[in-house]
Amino acid sequence: MKVLITGGAGFIGSNLADTLLARGDEVCVIDNYATGRRDNLTPHKRLCVVEGTIADKQFVDKVFHDFKPDKVVHAAASYKDPDNWEEDAATNVAGTINTLRASLREKVSRLVYFQTSLCYGLHPIEQPITLNHPYFSGKYAGGSSYAISKTSAEQYIELSGLDFISFRLANAYGPRNLSGPLPTFYHRLTNNLPCFVMDTRRDFIYVMDLIEVVVKALNGMGTTGYYHVSSGSDYSIKELFDATLKALGTTLEKDVEVRARNEDDVYTILIDPSKTNTDFQWKITTALEDGVRKAIEYYKEFGITQTYTHLRIDKDNK
Repeated sequence: MKVLITGGAGFIGSNLADTLLARGDEVCVIDNYATGRRDNLTPHKRLCVVEGTIADKQFVDKVFHDFKPDKVVHAAASYKDPDNWEEDAATNVAGTINTLRASLREKVSRLVYFQTSLCYGLHPIEQPITLNHPYFSGKYAGGSSYAISKTSAEQYIELSGLDFISFRLANAYGPRNLSGPLPTFYHRLTNNLPCFVMDTRRDFIYVMDLIEVVVKALNGMGTTGYYHVSSGSDYSIKELFDATLKALGTTLEKDVEVRARNEDDVYTILIDPSKTNTDFQWKITTALEDGVRKAIEYYKEFGITQTYTHLRIDKDNK
């Protein structure tokens, strides 16, 4: 099939592109390299890479018209500056609308979207979170510009009438990941910088486990609507840090400092994957320690010069 991936030079998009190319699909990638890396994609006769932003409607229309995709995976997102609401709205909301309009014109048969589980807000009313949980609840409900704009985009996707699968994700990690705690731990530990962990818990999903279910969705499995992609278990960030130390073969002289979370962060995000397990005949197969080890191997080979977060960083938490 012909698959267009927005944000295809990023963490999830590039791993998906590699998988699709390996099985014989044609792939077109759109990326503006705001957070993606050029070395994430290897030139291939069935791969086209077009540099630009999905916020540019004419650009998006031309790429879709020229490539004529059968399926679209919408992975592009703005998230690296929590105070740049304008960019988040332009990319995550208007860019999604541009992608939807072009998909409708080209009669795309399915669109796959990656949604943040922060759509449930900073104070979930149930654990684990089911698909019946309402959007944003409680004080500081939206939590971040990223969460608000990504959730607005998801609602436009439903409004479009396209056949879509929206995967609400646990914290994805693995090779090529440059956001979140794991690459930050690696960067700090290998540069002799002080480390700390936040007093939070997360449900982690290894990227290739995620790619497996995305490919199933592109193949036609699942019904239009929403799914959770997660392990079904949550881990403390301290446990992730300890797994990083183990993968590096590093021992600290004293225990890492544990700090209280900021008000725009949520204590735990544990989402229920049971519908996904059933509809896609899928469950994770990668243990956290194994996935961390594979990510560390990538960081050692390719290096990290910058990491990103959608959260505000207080001066005390730098």
